Amino acid sequence: MPEQELQRRYHLTTFGCQMNEHDSERMRGVLEENGWSPTADPEEADLLLFNTCSVRESAESRLLGRLGEARRLKNERPGRLIAIAGCFAQSRREDIFRDLPFVDIAFGPGDIGELAALAETAAGSAPASSFTFASAPSGGLPARRIDPYRAWVQVITGCTNFCSYCVVPGVRGPECSRPASDIVAEVERLVAEGVVEVTLLGQNVNSYGLDLGGGWSFSSLLGMLDGIKGLRRIRFTTSHPKDLGDDLVDAMRDLPSVCEHLHLPVQSGSNRILSRMNRGYTREHYLELVSGIYSCVPGVALTTDIIIGFPGEKEEDFYRTMTLAAECRYDGAFTFLYSPRPGTEAADFPGRIPETTKKRRMQELVGLIQAMALAKNEGLVGSVEEVLIEGPSRHGEGLLRGRTRGNKIVNFSPFSSGLGAGDFADVNIESATSTTLKGVQTPPRAGD
Repeated sequence: MPEQELQRRYHLTTFGCQMNEHDSERMRGVLEENGWSPTADPEEADLLLFNTCSVRESAESRLLGRLGEARRLKNERPGRLIAIAGCFAQSRREDIFRDLPFVDIAFGPGDIGELAALAETAAGSAPASSFTFASAPSGGLPARRIDPYRAWVQVITGCTNFCSYCVVPGVRGPECSRPASDIVAEVERLVAEGVVEVTLLGQNVNSYGLDLGGGWSFSSLLGMLDGIKGLRRIRFTTSHPKDLGDDLVDAMRDLPSVCEHLHLPVQSGSNRILSRMNRGYTREHYLELVSGIYSCVPGVALTTDIIIGFPGEKEEDFYRTMTLAAECRYDGAFTFLYSPRPGTEAADFPGRIPETTKKRRMQELVGLIQAMALAKNEGLVGSVEEVLIEGPSRHGEGLLRGRTRGNKIVNFSPFSSGLGAGDFADVNIESATSTTLKGVQTPPRAGD
């Protein structure tokens, strides 16, 4: 085999959510098991691979900008391959080669295992594609993780909620739970490799097990994973308010490894807008959930997603969102300006909101969220928080950076040298901003 084939290099760019990060780990694994090696320099790559998102217009815009550079690199070396994976590719599967004729490979989230074969086909000068809905999550594929101490673990793929603004059901297919035995086996293997924290992934983790029969639930899965010796932290995302039950809240309270952080997207505080979004719950139900969570799980951190400027959103609807956010006392929020997604019901809704109005509302909401987050973080000053270290702080000065069980970023001065990524430290919190905490490591306890 020629030497060039032995040293095939790929460069991977990932857009979008945690599920895409998980999928990218599998793409790396599939390629590297088939003789490809990674490179951080696109100029050196024989394969430019883009794992894409189509949930937000901004992600598509960033992708198209990067594709312009990829096209230039391909013109310089025509044998270089360009591949588009993920949700954008799946949503444009009928037209992708026509609209982007310089692309060689296109495949959807359910076809990651075909990547190496698609690259071989495309290397023979024939565009290659594969678009199917996954019959099972991709967790069984090989993976190349970025961090040795934490990992993504997919528990369910797809979505059957059909929110009026969302493309996910059309690009990732219906819900399909992964057998609990497979998940437990993967997490046991990860822990044996040194992983201390896993994040369980699904478009709606609360639906886990409903398609398996036998009484499986997400809370029962958490109970099984909590029993794995050496697993210190379990996180999960995302929960859907209409499916979140008391059993999950009880699991957060009772299972030692399940972190006290819940990401619970609300999207709007207006019942009228929630109905148009087809979210399946009301403002009152959501607030009842939040009240129960705060009562049951001491110190829980609560974050959310909110869409601003949904078609038909009036000032009174926006006011309802602001008052809901204030009542929920969020620790943080991902806020988005609504953008119509082709093929969704909402794309044809009347009542588009002017950009100036959307931006003004966004500014008001972000100001409120930041004020609440600052108050919540200042409430932690004087406490001692367990921090999982991620590495050196960006602030320098010998500081380390990590996260609390509530997923808050902490920059701290270590008590002693030798600590690194994957280690734990107890940190006395001395100050706070709306996004970070700062402190000093407490002296290790005897026997630590």
